[in-house]
Amino acid sequence: MAKAFASQGDMTEKNITFDEIGEGLYAFTAEGDPNSGVIVGDDSVMIIEAQATPRLAQKVIDCVRTVTDKPISHVVLTHYHAVRVLGASAFGAGQIIMSDKARAMVVERGQEDWDSEFQRFPRLFEGHDSIPGLTWPTTTFQSSMTVYLGNRRVDIKHLGRAHTAGDAVIHVPDQNVMFTGDIVEYQSACYCGDGHFNDWGHTLDAIKTFDVDAIAPGRGDALVGKSMVNAAIDSTRDFVDSTYRPAAKVAARNGSLKDAWDAVRAECDPKFSDYAIYEHCLPFNVARAYDEARGIDTPRIWTAQRDLEMWEALQG
Repeated sequence: MAKAFASQGDMTEKNITFDEIGEGLYAFTAEGDPNSGVIVGDDSVMIIEAQATPRLAQKVIDCVRTVTDKPISHVVLTHYHAVRVLGASAFGAGQIIMSDKARAMVVERGQEDWDSEFQRFPRLFEGHDSIPGLTWPTTTFQSSMTVYLGNRRVDIKHLGRAHTAGDAVIHVPDQNVMFTGDIVEYQSACYCGDGHFNDWGHTLDAIKTFDVDAIAPGRGDALVGKSMVNAAIDSTRDFVDSTYRPAAKVAARNGSLKDAWDAVRAECDPKFSDYAIYEHCLPFNVARAYDEARGIDTPRIWTAQRDLEMWEALQG
């Protein structure tokens, strides 16, 4: 391999912020590292996204304890990726919620994803020896479910495929705030390696119909105010389209994966090269876009070995 993945050399500690984005609603962000969300109910707390390890999850818990001493009763995982779910045990929640499809993806590819992500992005697995194993939900849903934290209503919905086939969003109606997971990003590259490019825009449209006042995105700063929300949705759409469009043109003329890589870089570098984790995401994004354009609907499973083979093919 000519060089390491960009993420393997990213060992810089990120600054954590903990912003209130609605009454009793918080976004835990860290300069492009995976975000978490917090919903404080009447009697208990719901966490959105569990981080990659129990040690990293403790940083979220520490922030929660600055605003409430209520017990953590629920953890909602928007999808199956290791950096989002493997810290769940730290919260001691009685309920861990995923969509049916997300759980099926843990069964199908959870261990492979863990091995792959750990190899590519070691900094995000601080304290990895504390992970007890794969995270399994106690509760799943097909299209939507509602949880009441006392009188506070929380709607959990699968609006369509995007970042993965099983993405969930969490809407809190009393504040009109949404937690979107990696369907929406802000000043951060979208990871599309397990994505569905042709569906992603429709799912963003579905989010837009809620006309929310704030979003906690998957990565990047909290989005407060409709102007910032809409700008982030639009920039996410542009990122996804700008990745898929050139790769699809290459696939249509039977070009190679390396041709697709060059074409995507030509379109995306001028607009997105300063986004967080851009270089980390790009090879996986190109490989998935190239596959989807050639009719492969279900993303192929990333393994530690496949990662290396793909990366070598792009170095030619």
